[in-house]
Amino acid sequence: MDKRIYLCLAHMSGKEQGFIKEAFDTNWVVPLGPNVNAFEDELKHFVGQDKEVVALSAGTAAIHLGLIQLGVGAGDEVICQSFTFCASANPVAYQGATPVFVDSEEDTWNMDPVLLEEAIKDRILKTGKKPKAILPVHLYGMPARIDEICAIAANYDIPVLEDAAEALGSEFKGQKCGTFGTFGVLSFNGNKMITTSGGGALIVPDESAKKQTMFYATQAREPFPHYQHEKIGYNYRMSNICAGIGRGQMTVLDEHIAHHRHVHALYENAFEGVDGITLKSNPDDRFNANYWLSTILIDPMKTGTTYDEVRCKLDEQGIETRPLWKPMHLQPVYATNPCYVNGVSERLFNMGLCIPAGPWVTDEDVVYIVEQIKGCCKK
Repeated sequence: MDKRIYLCLAHMSGKEQGFIKEAFDTNWVVPLGPNVNAFEDELKHFVGQDKEVVALSAGTAAIHLGLIQLGVGAGDEVICQSFTFCASANPVAYQGATPVFVDSEEDTWNMDPVLLEEAIKDRILKTGKKPKAILPVHLYGMPARIDEICAIAANYDIPVLEDAAEALGSEFKGQKCGTFGTFGVLSFNGNKMITTSGGGALIVPDESAKKQTMFYATQAREPFPHYQHEKIGYNYRMSNICAGIGRGQMTVLDEHIAHHRHVHALYENAFEGVDGITLKSNPDDRFNANYWLSTILIDPMKTGTTYDEVRCKLDEQGIETRPLWKPMHLQPVYATNPCYVNGVSERLFNMGLCIPAGPWVTDEDVVYIVEQIKGCCKK
């Protein structure tokens, strides 16, 4: 095959240039302006639940500002999902706090509510105080058991900071991911459902929290004619240029989500009955994943091959794949952190691959990808 098939390549609507040109023509090329305001309004309308949205420089920045507003600081602990990207846990460390890792459950691959409660009880027992926040992730766009997680959090009066960086458009019981917790996080990195080249957003409960977020995102400047700073702030606001890209992307967001779900349905049909290859799908009708990336598990006992052998062979055939996230509790940087594990994420990491699902992946590409994967099986 001549072309290379990528996991999730950015796809422009064609309208982005108009918004960018407008920003240049009106000289709004700074981290504020009409595009930023309009993009936030469009996101607010999309996520619903009477939430407010603040556009920021990255999803990581959004997590950081959420933690700050929840009062997370030195000596605190935050319960984090182990099976995810490091950007979920790193901002906890920025604050001088300790990420405490909790393993996944089988149905969603996300934070296990049973282990979560065990971890809370054990941390209270060991430290004499409860964790400051809980940070679940909707991994690969699959909603977590967010109702159970939020119920446990409410029982212990611990706020939830919900990482929906990969889950724009995903729903649990008809409600958009990112709107269940006190704060929610979105990402518009280059390979996400929509992109602003780089960027993210914090979903906040109300106008007051929006103002507070914007305050911290613009160097915590106090309302004086001179520069006055009484708190530590950050340069985290999204630029009007990037927001212009985001506005153009919002016009194709529904189309992108529909395409990812369509590609997943094709994979589901193609892998049905293939022994040893398991495609990750919604556990039941409460879950409505955006399928940001389609993911498969490869059983070496049944297929006669490993996920890494498949990855290398597909790479030779022009197909980009990626191993599933290496759990945070196995990362050298967090080797000494408290963790509550059940073996699920380690098993998934040793068996799983992300396969192409983005807007540029055609039906013919899916046929080719499936053929190549099946061709790797030796049994």
